[in-house]
Amino acid sequence: MDTFSHEREVRIQVQLPDGVMDIVVDRERLFSSTTYIFVMWMVGTSLLLFAIATIFMRNQVRPIRRLATAVDNFGKGRADSDFKPEGATEIRQAAAAFNLMRERIQRTINQRTEMLAGISHDLRTPLTRMKLQLAMVGDSPAIADLQSDVEEMEKMVEEYLAFARGESAEQVATTNMSAILHDIVNGARISDTPITLETKDRIFIPLKPNGFKRAITNLVNNGILYGGNVVIVVTEINGAIQITVDDDGPGIPVEEREEVFKPFYRLDSARSPDTGGSGLGLTIARDVIRAHGGELSIEDSTLGGARIRIRLPI
Repeated sequence: MDTFSHEREVRIQVQLPDGVMDIVVDRERLFSSTTYIFVMWMVGTSLLLFAIATIFMRNQVRPIRRLATAVDNFGKGRADSDFKPEGATEIRQAAAAFNLMRERIQRTINQRTEMLAGISHDLRTPLTRMKLQLAMVGDSPAIADLQSDVEEMEKMVEEYLAFARGESAEQVATTNMSAILHDIVNGARISDTPITLETKDRIFIPLKPNGFKRAITNLVNNGILYGGNVVIVVTEINGAIQITVDDDGPGIPVEEREEVFKPFYRLDSARSPDTGGSGLGLTIARDVIRAHGGELSIEDSTLGGARIRIRLPI
């Protein structure tokens, strides 16, 4: 078969017993466009089906992403009023279950807040009567200890209610965290303890301003209470804000670094009336930070005391 010698023809020679059969055929007769048409139909159909599958998958993945975003926002205490079930039946069921769970949790939080409001009133009323009766008695040395106990009890009640309201109805807002930290440091500098703050002038992240301020204030007060120097450093690492609060106090033993987060737990070395603590500062701080979707941990400080490390998602 000779396909090269002639431009428009193909020559075929067949050996026969009594000679050679020579066949010359036009090249166009040996070409069939059906093959190309078939290939084009296959490619075109595949591309069409691929486009339809891509659109379908995007429509199915979008509700899953929105559900994941709603779950993440709820875990960080942020409102997501635009979320609604959509997509495939299974995704709608998962979204409906999430909405139901969110409503139940929110209802539980509201009931807890209402119950605490009643407890606050019931506890403050007898404490107020006791303070008034003690004030009427006068400044007798015999009742000085009792007055001190009543004041300590009132302070513990206030701190406990602040802890229990950790999941209050305060709304998340984009806030300049640096401004809050500067306010905390300026307010704490009335003490004799040196306080250093290293941060940018502006760091805007979603926060519950009052809750965040209360948490950091508790940590700074602990540093002032047990140390002679406090250093606060704010950095941005891997898409999160990191806050470290260092002091040069006695530190916290490794085996008690989880125990100190329990309500009313106090270290043996801190069980002194002079400290004035009630064992709720770290508990409140961790509760508030976790409500923002962050984490709070205790480490050894380069200053020799304890380091509180906070990571907040941006």
